[in-house]
Amino acid sequence: METTTAKLLDQLESGRGLPVLSPVAIQLVELASDDSSSAQDLVNLIEKDPSLVSRLLKLANNVFYHASVPISTPTQAVIRVGFDRLRVMALSISLRDTFPMGKVGPLDYEKFWRTSLYRAFICKSLAASLEYVHPEEAFVAGLLMEIGMLLFFEMFIKDKDEEVTLKLDPLQDLLAWERKNFDVDHRQMGRAALAYWRFPAPIIECQGNPSAGARERTSSGLCKICELAASWAQILIAGSSGFHVIFEQAEQELDLGQEVVNEILLQAFTQVDEVAAQFQLESKREKDLLLLMEMANRTLSRISERISATTFSSAGEHLPSLASVPREDRAIQYTLQAVAHEIRNPLTAVGGFARKLAEALDPLSEGGKYAHFIVSEAERLEKVLAEVTKASDVQES
Repeated sequence: METTTAKLLDQLESGRGLPVLSPVAIQLVELASDDSSSAQDLVNLIEKDPSLVSRLLKLANNVFYHASVPISTPTQAVIRVGFDRLRVMALSISLRDTFPMGKVGPLDYEKFWRTSLYRAFICKSLAASLEYVHPEEAFVAGLLMEIGMLLFFEMFIKDKDEEVTLKLDPLQDLLAWERKNFDVDHRQMGRAALAYWRFPAPIIECQGNPSAGARERTSSGLCKICELAASWAQILIAGSSGFHVIFEQAEQELDLGQEVVNEILLQAFTQVDEVAAQFQLESKREKDLLLLMEMANRTLSRISERISATTFSSAGEHLPSLASVPREDRAIQYTLQAVAHEIRNPLTAVGGFARKLAEALDPLSEGGKYAHFIVSEAERLEKVLAEVTKASDVQES
């Protein structure tokens, strides 16, 4: 098995079995990475590919750059976009054009690229907030983190009669299934491919196997950011776990507050929508936001059920609180305290994000109405929680 796996990876690292990327894109990456290259060197190369020129101008005039003066020449575009973003654009477009769109068997290419974009923009924003990883490098690492899945699909699954399910969550289960059935996993294939395509070592390192606890042990800030961004992107796209998990991970692993996370998430929705056309993706910002709000609403429903189950309230009775529980009845006190501790953070996270979202959306839109509904429900539960935990400081003292 080890011999077969090593042979396959050696083949990939030498380029055999890999899709052929645009020669211009590959040269552009090399030039953009060379400190001695000039903007004119890049322009001379880009002009050899009319399609690349068109996309470069579209990118440079995108609202993503907040520019009021339109760009009309490749030279102006290169200067505005910058070498780093130009390298990202060339590789992204080339990789995107190599694979089809739509759903082919068990693989939904459009969903793959949309998830990749969310992961990439979250990576970039996290890097900018933490300031110990280059944001553009984080973007590339996030975008290509699961590129091996496309290679794996092309080599082992496509055009086969096997019925399989390719889901990135839980990732460990997918990687284990790949190794069991094909002696290699898509992260190994991604690592080999990026090595052949001459990506920087820190980006290749992010193709490692994300074993349990890996984020705590890893020495690479970039890898840690990518793994967190991958988890958050799955939550945004697929509702893979509770919405509040994002805020818990941000605080525990990166020491980032809720306001910072709110900004990162809202930026991701806007930025993905802005660049979707470059990847020939349909604009689904409203749909993605509604999915996220539905997850937030489910979180609030679980909180409400948890409060109801613990307070044993009934019609005509007041909710029990720490202030109303006799001092000698410690069991009930501890139960109420435990419940309050368990639900306070997710409630605060959902309520805070909903308020931020309500400010950013048209109140008459479907998303805006839903956001205001969630804000109202969060405020109701916050009042209930305050009543349940009333005078807790006095009781504890």
